[in-house]
Amino acid sequence: MFILGAGGLGCPAALYLAAAGVGRLTLADGDKVDLTNLQRQILYRSDSIGTAKVHAAHATLDALNPDVQIVALEQRVDDFSELVAQADVVLDCSDNFATRHALNRASVRHAKPLVSGAAIRFDGQLAVFNATPTSPCYACLFAEDAQVEEVQCSTMGVFAPLTGIIGTVQAMEAIKLLTGVGEPLDGRLAMLDAKSAEWRTVRVKKDPGCKVCR
Repeated sequence: MFILGAGGLGCPAALYLAAAGVGRLTLADGDKVDLTNLQRQILYRSDSIGTAKVHAAHATLDALNPDVQIVALEQRVDDFSELVAQADVVLDCSDNFATRHALNRASVRHAKPLVSGAAIRFDGQLAVFNATPTSPCYACLFAEDAQVEEVQCSTMGVFAPLTGIIGTVQAMEAIKLLTGVGEPLDGRLAMLDAKSAEWRTVRVKKDPGCKVCR
């Protein structure tokens, strides 16, 4: 299992995956814990401030389940090919489009399921791109050359419990993919309005002209 990002989404996702007993969990993030992270990034405590996120996360996850092998990568990854190739499922818990597209390209190249999550203000999104011949990829939904406004929770804010909900559902979808239980969210985009507590789901079709997965 490979999780990119140890922030608001990556923290709850990693907690539930470690608790579930996934054999190997690779966590990549180049940031350090800041005071402003603590209201939503639940792997960390006040004494974690100033520590690399992945090392603080490693300690918490190891205490939760020492039988899970935790690989902590304190770095910003540019080439995801090797990490994705070694994973059964990939979780995108990053916060910018360039990184999401790079991770999507690697997931398509190696035919690895990608569980993508996002949360900003009171709006959450979740999708599974299952890397089958008929499944769409992230670029089918958000084309790489599209003009999209870059919005990050570090500047625009995010409702803290929302990150916990989306990250937890990412873990749920990853476990479903690993075990073959249930129906994954493949080909669907689930959107949560936290203000009204309402979910909405729309179908995402494979784009025959997609430059990544066609």
